[in-house]
Amino acid sequence: MDEKDDEQLGAFDPNIPEEGPSAPPPGWLDCVTGYDEPKGGDTGDQLYPPPPAYNPQPENDKNASVPNVRVPQVSESVAREALLKFVGSKWSKSSKPARNLTFKELQPITMYRYRLETYTESRSSAWEMEPFTGQVVDGPQYGMSPPPWDVPVQQPQRYIDVILKVRVPHSSFVKTCHRCHGCGRTRCTHCAGRGNRRCPFCHGHGRRTTGHGRNNRTGNNRCSSCQGRGRKRCTFCHGHGHKTCPTCQGNRNLMHFIQLTITWKNHVFEFVPDRLPEFPLKKFEKVSGDAFFVDESILVYPIVGFPDQEICDASRKASQEHHSKFSPQQVPCRILQQRQTIELVPITHAFYSYSGKDYDYFVYGLENKVFTPKYPSACVIL
Repeated sequence: MDEKDDEQLGAFDPNIPEEGPSAPPPGWLDCVTGYDEPKGGDTGDQLYPPPPAYNPQPENDKNASVPNVRVPQVSESVAREALLKFVGSKWSKSSKPARNLTFKELQPITMYRYRLETYTESRSSAWEMEPFTGQVVDGPQYGMSPPPWDVPVQQPQRYIDVILKVRVPHSSFVKTCHRCHGCGRTRCTHCAGRGNRRCPFCHGHGRRTTGHGRNNRTGNNRCSSCQGRGRKRCTFCHGHGHKTCPTCQGNRNLMHFIQLTITWKNHVFEFVPDRLPEFPLKKFEKVSGDAFFVDESILVYPIVGFPDQEICDASRKASQEHHSKFSPQQVPCRILQQRQTIELVPITHAFYSYSGKDYDYFVYGLENKVFTPKYPSACVIL
């Protein structure tokens, strides 16, 4: 860089520091009893297993019994109305076959849906920070911070996924901003703190290049972009040579605190016996059934004595799976509540004839949804 270029550089302020790391370095944060020692940098949330007193213990050889249930019947008028509603939602299908079909048989099918819900709570923490603008600092002078599982929170409605973030009491303190070292400003990295940069059009010569190829030469035409100065104002710092610290937002100090994240999650095990090869099981996911059996407790136990052995087997498998999966030895969470249900999902296989040919369809769910593998065609007058 020649002497002229040096003269065109902006004023450099050595008191404005270079930009530091975005996260506090190791050893910058204080230790808080009951919480892992801060390691510096962005290490993510730290999960904490619940104390033993928070974990329910299953009782051996305990089970649940289920009452008998009667399979509901679907009449011809209900089956016809369901089909008419179905074809009415399909612009390519005519309602004429649905109106004029002749039923041959309505076959009710017993279909149960078993569901086990396990509602868990987990707690994790991470250091957070915000610009200090004079707000109240709830620090250790007000007492010791409670351990993660002793921080009081309002419990949400059961079986709904919720994530809540709260500030751990008495964990706050104020420190000089690590990014700007308490200056409130950081040196612009794009212009090295000088406020201007070499003009990209004339490459700092102040004159534009004329000619093409090998005939390129620097002419006497003054560069219109930099007005012949060879340098342009830095657009990143607007010519100041520095920027407001993005971490403390110019306030020079930061308030650090521990943020506790409480996660309530509902884990669902669902089972429907696959006994109808011609009917897709996924169709049951969008319909409801009659929950004639509901068993709810901190821990529920396998169902025994129910006429459908597949449901009993599914209950035993789900119970063992959830008790093992959500034990403190596997996942740092606690079980708040479990609920197991058996629903009778009504499904009727309807057989009918139309124009001398045989067809069939299914009416399923309390909503009387329809699934039809094949539907007769008819002339549609548009």
